Amino acid sequence: MATPLLPGTVALDTYAGRVHVEWDSDGAVTALGQLPFFIEFLKAGGLFDSWVTDSPLAYRSPNAPKKRDVLGTVMLSILAGHWRYAHMTALRGDLVLPELLGMERVVSEDAVRRAIKMMDEDNAHEWCLRHLDYCTFAVLGEPWILDVDTTVKLLYGHQEGAEVGYNPHKPGRPSHTYHTYMAANLRLVLEVDVKAGDEHSSNHTGPGLWALLDRIGRDRWPALLRGDAGFGNEPIMREAEGRGLPYLFKLRQTANVKRAITRVMGQSGWSDAGQGWQGKEEQLRLTGWGRQRRIIVLRRRLTKSLAVAERDTEGQLCLGFAEIGKGREVYEYAVLVTSLDTEILTIGQLYRDRADCENNFDELKNQWGWAGFTTRDIKRCQIMARIGALVFDWWNLFVRLANPDRHLEAITSRPLLLHAIAQKIRHAGQITLRVANSHGKAMWAAQALAAVAEFLRTLKENAEQLTDEQRWYRILSHALRKFLKGRQLRPPPRLATA
Repeated sequence: MATPLLPGTVALDTYAGRVHVEWDSDGAVTALGQLPFFIEFLKAGGLFDSWVTDSPLAYRSPNAPKKRDVLGTVMLSILAGHWRYAHMTALRGDLVLPELLGMERVVSEDAVRRAIKMMDEDNAHEWCLRHLDYCTFAVLGEPWILDVDTTVKLLYGHQEGAEVGYNPHKPGRPSHTYHTYMAANLRLVLEVDVKAGDEHSSNHTGPGLWALLDRIGRDRWPALLRGDAGFGNEPIMREAEGRGLPYLFKLRQTANVKRAITRVMGQSGWSDAGQGWQGKEEQLRLTGWGRQRRIIVLRRRLTKSLAVAERDTEGQLCLGFAEIGKGREVYEYAVLVTSLDTEILTIGQLYRDRADCENNFDELKNQWGWAGFTTRDIKRCQIMARIGALVFDWWNLFVRLANPDRHLEAITSRPLLLHAIAQKIRHAGQITLRVANSHGKAMWAAQALAAVAEFLRTLKENAEQLTDEQRWYRILSHALRKFLKGRQLRPPPRLATA
């Protein structure tokens, strides 16, 4: 089939007058014009090269694509915010970024799907974990909190593991469940397990959780294990207590928990728990628990009108409104279970901080491809989830180099630090990228990215004798300088080079 020809000049009538449009099939431009700064970050830390070299992907045919091209295409697609394999086609006309990444070309979506299917599942698992560990392991020597959670990925086909499980938004819809382990105050993913939709409970999270803790070693364990109401059960708490790992979970308001709330409701001695909440400590042993445990009953007084959703006799939804008068007190309650012996004010704030972790899980699902890249077999979903987590960690650390003061979600950081039109100009053996950024904070972005490039250039010039690992820990220390308060990280013994 002959390749279609581009149309000639097309005249358009606009509010600025007559405009002539022409297509340039040879234009060396990219829509991700600021990505070269991220590429230098990957090269300086030895991240991309080692990830490609270490991958279990191998071809025998001389006509097969290069594995650097395949993995580079996957990374570019995730960075661009894609969530379907078909979206990768949008990158195939980019004549700038493949060369800068050492690739020959952007491969097709089918080539990517076939490549991931070829990978041995166990080898792919070890490959992903090695690079997730390399990215995060040294930082775990600092005090940190481990957040565990399960997020639902809706499915609309006949995929392996598409089972009906817990799904509050679309009950009855088959899904996969993503069991995620994240360093909360660092916003770095340590591991993710993809399971069938009916494997959503903490009993299915536990094996991956304890395997993660065994892998990182006792000296790098978190200061606290934190989770929502799905994790406040006997198996998880008993295992954590046996390991000497402090925990903080929310409890479901079952009948016995409600009795505990009723018991303390009229008592005095409530303590300030921050943000308008009050707290009171109790001891509770629920059915199925092997011992009494410390619980914190939290309450917050409601001072505004209440809207109560009700249904009439025909099943139509209607709202009832209730005014809260001066002589009437209405509270909302929450109950936490913990092995910590700290004050109620601290515990209340620790659990409220978990709301920030929910934002991270939402970001991974909706902005980093976890809601997509679906295939019929669950193996490829698992591999893509871990690759997405790794690229998420890389990008977050890069953004920290540019802005160490706060976390920027991808919905903010991509338009600011990634998206821009860049034209490649080659002259006298030198490549120049001319960037046109239409962002409202384009000047700040240019200055921040130039500062990152200057730091990496100075690091390479002044520390030529450093290995890739040693250079990476200098970069990591600089990216997390606010969290580390200016201290330098050192490669841990098991990752240090001779």
